[in-house]
Amino acid sequence: MSDTVIRVENLGKKYIIGHQNPGGYKSLRDVMANSTKSLSQRLLKPLGKKLSDQTVEEFWALKDVSFEIKKGDRVGIIGRNGAGKSTLLKILSRITEPTNGRITVKGRVASLLEVGTGFHPELTGRENIFLNGAILGMSRIEIKKKFDEIVAFAEVEKFLDTPVKHYSSGMYVRLAFAVAAHLEPEILIVDEVLAVGDAEFQKKCLGKMEDVAEKEGRTVLFVSHNMTTVQVLCQRAILLEHGEVKRTGSPKTVISQYLSGDFENLAERVWISPKYAPGCQSLRLHRVSICDRTGVTTPDIDIQHPFSIEVEYWVLQPGIKAGATILIWNHERTLILSSLSNHDPNWHGKTRPSGLFKSVCQFPGNLLNNGRHSVSVLLWKDNYVSSTREDEVLHFEVHESSGGMRGDYLSGDDDWDGAVRVLLDWKTDYLGEKK
Repeated sequence: MSDTVIRVENLGKKYIIGHQNPGGYKSLRDVMANSTKSLSQRLLKPLGKKLSDQTVEEFWALKDVSFEIKKGDRVGIIGRNGAGKSTLLKILSRITEPTNGRITVKGRVASLLEVGTGFHPELTGRENIFLNGAILGMSRIEIKKKFDEIVAFAEVEKFLDTPVKHYSSGMYVRLAFAVAAHLEPEILIVDEVLAVGDAEFQKKCLGKMEDVAEKEGRTVLFVSHNMTTVQVLCQRAILLEHGEVKRTGSPKTVISQYLSGDFENLAERVWISPKYAPGCQSLRLHRVSICDRTGVTTPDIDIQHPFSIEVEYWVLQPGIKAGATILIWNHERTLILSSLSNHDPNWHGKTRPSGLFKSVCQFPGNLLNNGRHSVSVLLWKDNYVSSTREDEVLHFEVHESSGGMRGDYLSGDDDWDGAVRVLLDWKTDYLGEKK
């Protein structure tokens, strides 16, 4: 009997995207005039073609994707933001239907694709454990056997009988992962959601995924932008690019090809309308940009000079606490730093009215090392619950100026090792002759 548990053949997923024509935004006078004109056209030509300010475009999130995964495999799925990774996982989890192609999945699947996946917000943590177990097809007796392990792993015992709508994003993730990993699915699918948890919990999750694959023979599919984690955890990797499988093979080989790809520097991203911007009902991104010390938007940053990252976002529901988080990654996809706007004394602990907000994070000179960097942005609300995450929203280059102080770091033409290149204060005292 074949040990293949997932077979994907010529899989495709198509979306229809609507675009507003350039002339779609009109004054009230124009709207009234055109409405009258449109009415007369319909009366005179009732069978005529319908006029519309909308044009549509086909977008293939996945196209002709094929691969096989064996029982017990730990497979990392990597690629740039928008490559089709999350769409693929949603199809494998039977959340989204494919447009064409075929998938065969043998065994129960537990998915952790976003914070709180499968949880009912009004139910308590205890009730959601039993609900998720029932969804996976487990009996109440089977769930009870695993209950104490789940609670201990998630570290939410004090809040077990609290509705999960009051949980922080970290608590959501801890409980959701604990349920998915302990209720014995044959296939465990995990998206980048683990990045919400703290470093210690991420380490514990990775250890658990290794255990369920090696000791229990279960299959793990793992999407991450952290290449180090993929290389440590996974035996195989799949690189997606523009919805197509670019390469499969060992993590080292696939990651090497991914990192060697050409990434165009991008200093600014703008979403004109909240209707089409990333976010949720209460928060939407408007603009993200990187600026040099003079305030000019640029992807070229001098290593010696300060720079800033600006995040503009709409608050659509007044009365919430809201803010932004930025994460900076180097060219090896190693997370260098993250920072939350909750340190802003003007808004710390305060609710926001509806409207457009701009948060600016200032960086000193002589901080990041030379090379290509990327920026991820998160919007959060209330108890730091993440409402949206946009990875690789910006790409920028840190470089040495022609009049730089290279000698302060090293001699010759070698690059300085490490993710940062900080000028630190040193002091040397003379302690006298050797005794």
